[in-house]
Amino acid sequence: MFDLNTLLRPHILTLTPYSSARDEYTGKEGVFLDANENPFGSAVTRSTSGDSEMEDHYNRYPDPHQYAIKERLAPIKGVRPTQIFIGNGSDEPIDLLVRATCVPGQDSILIVPPTYGMYEVSAAINDVLLIRVPLTPAFQLDVPAVLAAIQPRTKLLFVCSPNNPTGNLINRDDVLTLLTSFQGLVVVDEAYIDFADTPSFTTLLDQYPNLVVLQTFSKAWGLAALRSGMCFASEALIDVLNKIKPPYNVSGPTQKLLLMALGNVSSKDDMVARILAQREELTRNLLNLPLVRHVYPSDANFVLVKFDDPKAVFDYLIGQQIIVRDRHRVKLCEGCLRITVGTESENQQVLSLLQTYADQLSTTV
Repeated sequence: MFDLNTLLRPHILTLTPYSSARDEYTGKEGVFLDANENPFGSAVTRSTSGDSEMEDHYNRYPDPHQYAIKERLAPIKGVRPTQIFIGNGSDEPIDLLVRATCVPGQDSILIVPPTYGMYEVSAAINDVLLIRVPLTPAFQLDVPAVLAAIQPRTKLLFVCSPNNPTGNLINRDDVLTLLTSFQGLVVVDEAYIDFADTPSFTTLLDQYPNLVVLQTFSKAWGLAALRSGMCFASEALIDVLNKIKPPYNVSGPTQKLLLMALGNVSSKDDMVARILAQREELTRNLLNLPLVRHVYPSDANFVLVKFDDPKAVFDYLIGQQIIVRDRHRVKLCEGCLRITVGTESENQQVLSLLQTYADQLSTTV
């Protein structure tokens, strides 16, 4: 039987969180003299006439719990508002999960490389042992190896699906096996889920109390500059994250823009459809290039492409001001570059340059 309290660091259980001014009074009307704010407005919005009654009151602290966002997001994701944590990118809940559960120098987390690098960074920052169990050559979980590597003090297991940098979905049944076999938290990072033809693991939150799902506004929603991520989990775990987060972790302007985006889901869906169409076209054309040895199937907004000489191709593209991600030194991704799906014109530019480079090589042989 899963028991969250046995995973949490003992002092977290008795921690008294910081109580902000907006926690103590949640009303919207009144004369606010409780938070030591500037009563005259802000240097950004204050007009030359001295009028501080502007549309955006940057001088006031934002809602520390982002209630309006959660109320609007919950029906979109099919969860309850109390199952949502909004963070400064997905990196914030990753770090908070490590800090809430792992005693520095004693506890461990498990990752399945190649995968997103911030899990390892958060472990290093917090002095937490990192256990690595590589994916199979097919970029899937080696479930027996994962279960064998789990130690008594392993608190978290991170699975990125669709995976970065490989682009593929992780077998759903394998993740379910981990959820039923591991008594720690299984964190499924779904940053790229909008580009995959599969239901989110958020549909299973009530069935698995040790399940945590991460998503982001950076990819499909096109809001990378806002640095805002979503974490979905049991109410008990969300309460813990809210207890240990900084008081005002999501800015007022970010909250306003997120609300606007959540009122325009059709725009997000349209962009996703366009990216998927371009992903198919880019993949097809890459496979026709003599430089390309393999294009791995992708469920994300990027493709992992294998070349004979990836470093030379990477350097050539950089010289033409085309920036892709060099992954050829990553285990299981040897020989590979990661190419984000761009606009039609951007993709055509990449393809044209790769063909030009191939032609140059053929004339020097």
